[in-house]
Amino acid sequence: MANVVVVGSQWGDEGKGKIVDWLSERADIVVRFQGGHNAGHTLVIDGVSYKLSLLPSGVVRPGKMSVIGNGVVVDPVALADEIENLRGQGVEVTRDNLRVAENAPLILSLHRELDVTRETSNAGTRLGTTKRGIGPAYEDKVGRRAIRLMDLANPDTLPAKVDRLLAHHNALRRGLGQGEIERDQVLSELYAVAPRVLPFADTVWRLLDGARRDGKLILFEGAQGALLDVDHGTYPYVTSSNTVAGQAASGSGVGPGALDYGLGITKAYTTRVGEGPFPTEDTGEIGNYLGTRGKEFGTVTGRKRRCGWFDAVLVRQTIKTSGIDGIALTKLDVLDGLETIRIAVRYRLDGQEIDYFPASEGAQARVEPIYEEMKGWRDSTAGARTWNDLPAQAVKYVRHVEELIGAPVALLSTSPERDDTILVHDPFHG
Repeated sequence: MANVVVVGSQWGDEGKGKIVDWLSERADIVVRFQGGHNAGHTLVIDGVSYKLSLLPSGVVRPGKMSVIGNGVVVDPVALADEIENLRGQGVEVTRDNLRVAENAPLILSLHRELDVTRETSNAGTRLGTTKRGIGPAYEDKVGRRAIRLMDLANPDTLPAKVDRLLAHHNALRRGLGQGEIERDQVLSELYAVAPRVLPFADTVWRLLDGARRDGKLILFEGAQGALLDVDHGTYPYVTSSNTVAGQAASGSGVGPGALDYGLGITKAYTTRVGEGPFPTEDTGEIGNYLGTRGKEFGTVTGRKRRCGWFDAVLVRQTIKTSGIDGIALTKLDVLDGLETIRIAVRYRLDGQEIDYFPASEGAQARVEPIYEEMKGWRDSTAGARTWNDLPAQAVKYVRHVEELIGAPVALLSTSPERDDTILVHDPFHG
């Protein structure tokens, strides 16, 4: 049996929540390993919607252990509020089913303020962040001045660590024309939230090592998508963490040998939230059609997503950079009823054809997609649970996608409902 890493193969919003929930029935432990509460999942179970931002998707499943790894930046107030919201929906969250890495860095109010200031400023590049403080918190982690979850348990040493943090942030605030923050303001914020989150703190690497030795199945749940990876994405229009499958190891404290199968969640078309290049974006009739049919609005922000045709060049590339062994193709039903469907198979850059997405920001903005066209289908794929339920032309589309991206379809999702899923091969068996 294999441990599985689930990542998005596009710009996020591919439907990871449903797939992780579907897979979590087979897993013993579900681990978040990067990002923060800027990424959202919507799970629909027995007609009830659960909106999760920071908690792993397995938390709504009885008997599953959910883990937030050290690679995640944790807003302790947002975490505590999300736990309370779930309790209000009848989902009990205790130490029995949730652990948070003691060495996870925290997002504070000063991080959120800095994020908002940068995004709303007329100076510099607007990146389209969620203004949740994710980027500034990761900056402090790399700058070795972060407040980590374990620090809340040591109030005697906390003031000196806050001073170290404020030496940096108050210099930034002075430069931005803002007032300085007092140490006691930050300490009050931390002391108030500590009792709400410290009960979940644990040595996660040790927990996961023990689980592996006991033969437990681990599902590693990524946030966002590989094209938002800080190294391999559309830089600088990316998130502040590594979103590829390899991050599951360092972001949770396991070795790379623990990652047996990479599953790339892949939408049957393409969407993007925020700024940055998008070669197949359609701002006309088709884009509106896909956005309306697919209900393309962000779980966290409510922002309308940009929509366009499937880009095989991008997905083929993320399969290689992220170590994806198979894909879960989602939202196929959104394409129902289209007479013609287009797929980007190559790009044209400055008069030359290329078969990859360049790293240069300027080149990414200049690439033009080269499309293949396929005949669409009129019959509905919504709710299909076997290949025989699919229109023949829809099956041809799926098979052609497999050929173009160089990876098989392991799962096919045909609606937001968890049971409307066609299993081609089980990732937990490699």
